[in-house]
Amino acid sequence: MQVTSFKELLRQTDEQFHKVVPFNAAKDNLLRMDFTERNTSLNEGVMGDATRFAGYINERLKSAHCKYGIGGYKENRVVYQQHPLFNNNEEEPRSIHLGIDIWGDAGTLIYAPLNGIVHSFANNDKQGDYGGTIMLQHNINGLVFHSLYGHLSANSLDGLAKGKKIAKGDLMAILGTAGENGGWPPHLHFQLILDMEGREGDYPGVCKPSEKEKYTLNCPDPDLILGMMRYAI
Repeated sequence: MQVTSFKELLRQTDEQFHKVVPFNAAKDNLLRMDFTERNTSLNEGVMGDATRFAGYINERLKSAHCKYGIGGYKENRVVYQQHPLFNNNEEEPRSIHLGIDIWGDAGTLIYAPLNGIVHSFANNDKQGDYGGTIMLQHNINGLVFHSLYGHLSANSLDGLAKGKKIAKGDLMAILGTAGENGGWPPHLHFQLILDMEGREGDYPGVCKPSEKEKYTLNCPDPDLILGMMRYAI
């Protein structure tokens, strides 16, 4: 299914999506984060040090009086090109971000935006990876797609099983600490995926620039479900 068809089918449904994180647009501010080369204050030294990176995020949020930082879909995060997980000594490192990140406090509650079942889950515990990861499968009027939740606490995986029903609005996970989420400041990586391509418990959240069209066709804009970017400042 093409992204345009996915968008149209979502527009045609009367489905109302639950907020993925606690957020009240009337009082909570969101800060649009920029991790591209335009952001000269964010360099390899900051991103390569979990404590410095967390301090950078927290200071940005505090100074802007924002509850969460948000953004990143289709962003070219060139600073990732120095990270072993995204480089792997290849001629073309991965740097195109395929999800939306929501930067907040460890322990932030994560809710299911709509009904689904557990497709798969895993603790992707390599440095720089997702840490606790849950994949849900959804079906809206015959439209089957998936949502990915990365950088969760390890205990968010407790009690899960493939096929377990998850209802819209269910508390399904919490954000993990840097010690359990791949070494990142606490945040949720939220991604939509049409075809899982046989993968379980994982799907690339960052792709090579030359593969941007291929992956973004399979990974539509997560804000179609989140509905949060219009509130970001």
